Amino acid sequence: MNLPNKLTLIRVFLVPFFLIFMYIDIPFHYGIALIIFAAASVTDALDGKIARKNHLVTNFGKFLDPLADKVLVMAALASFVECPDVQMSAIPLIIIIAREFMVSGLRLLAADSGVVVAAGIWGKLKTAFTMVTIVGILLWLSIVHDFSFGISRSVQDGADVVITVLIWISTALTVISGCVYLKGYWHLIDSDK
Repeated sequence: MNLPNKLTLIRVFLVPFFLIFMYIDIPFHYGIALIIFAAASVTDALDGKIARKNHLVTNFGKFLDPLADKVLVMAALASFVECPDVQMSAIPLIIIIAREFMVSGLRLLAADSGVVVAAGIWGKLKTAFTMVTIVGILLWLSIVHDFSFGISRSVQDGADVVITVLIWISTALTVISGCVYLKGYWHLIDSDK
């Protein structure tokens, strides 16, 4: 197994540990979850670059890399829905999951037709913004809870607004990137005419 695939596997194995520290109530648990998520995000940035640079792209990597990304992001967002300090609505999560199913379906249709669906700029922007949003939320949770800074109610209310806006921007980018994929590969869906 090559290095990029090992990095992808590490990302998959980090997800349960991330979730454990999101839910377990021990000192610095949000900070530890932040470190785990950041480490997993770094493996996401590295594995693709190493694979392309050293011509180590494999079918295993093509399969597992996007799956690992989705599982990591969905785990974080799902934990935010249940986290009372984030108060994330389930609606953005459902929209994001629906987009991922749609793009996965398009990739299956494309593969059946011998077409490769490459990640576009909107998909990359969506992923990067969502990862940064998640890191920001985890950093805020760590500051407020792990270090017990005295945060005034007005600052907390402002942070709640910022978090909500960031989540909805991530959702909007997700919808835009999904629409771009749908438009670009609509001919695969509409090919029976």
